[in-house]
Amino acid sequence: MTRPEWAPDGVDINVANAARMYDYSLGGFHNFAVDREMVDKVVSMVPNARQIGLANRAFLGRVVRRLVAGGVKQFLDIGSGIPTLANVHQVAQQVNPEARVMYVDIDPVAVAHGRALLADNPLTDTILGDVRSPDEIVRHPEVTGLIDFSEPVAVLLIAVLHFVPDADDPAGIVRRFREAVRPGSFIALSHGTMPPERKEDTEAVTGVYQRTSTPLHLRTVEEVRGLLDGLEIVEPGIVPVTDWHPEPEDEGTERRPEVLAAVGRKP
Repeated sequence: MTRPEWAPDGVDINVANAARMYDYSLGGFHNFAVDREMVDKVVSMVPNARQIGLANRAFLGRVVRRLVAGGVKQFLDIGSGIPTLANVHQVAQQVNPEARVMYVDIDPVAVAHGRALLADNPLTDTILGDVRSPDEIVRHPEVTGLIDFSEPVAVLLIAVLHFVPDADDPAGIVRRFREAVRPGSFIALSHGTMPPERKEDTEAVTGVYQRTSTPLHLRTVEEVRGLLDGLEIVEPGIVPVTDWHPEPEDEGTERRPEVLAAVGRKP
């Protein structure tokens, strides 16, 4: 395919990527033909697959609103993806205009568009970073220039750890972020799983992602609980993403057991 003008040099436009697939699923425009083909393939096998992404995005908004209302005003969004609808800074700063947000993503497309979007927002920034290198993230000068780790921070790991294989120690990654923040901070995550009632659909989706640069590594409730070791898991615990403090506008939304959600507080 022809390289779009907005695509950074060095990005392989012939290999699908989860961030761009997610962007397309949410109605965004910063994706390549190969990303759209992969999403369309998933939808052809699981017609309501797009609803998973929308449910995950709705969970992110609920988490941010509740944490800001509880006094948190700093967010470190790891694996933030391409800026699309209801970004963290938009949700947080609507509640508290002084909220600060640092986005981190491994995809140069996501970072390039994030920087363009945030150029006029001094309380929000984005950097290129890999969730598997938490020390590099928390010590990055642009991160420490915006985020004050002596104050509570909410680390957001939304739909990112299921792209991290066991060999890369996802529990150790979460532990390092937990160690980097002060007590009273939070770590919020959502994570793909394989519910028995959706086994066939989940296997189909997983098979498609195996052919991308970001294969899926689904985990059970207990495995997700292990990721949050050392944190106090707040109510309602580890639940399907649609069951985490649904709001009135979520009424009637189909339950999505394929994605688990949880928020942990550092005691």
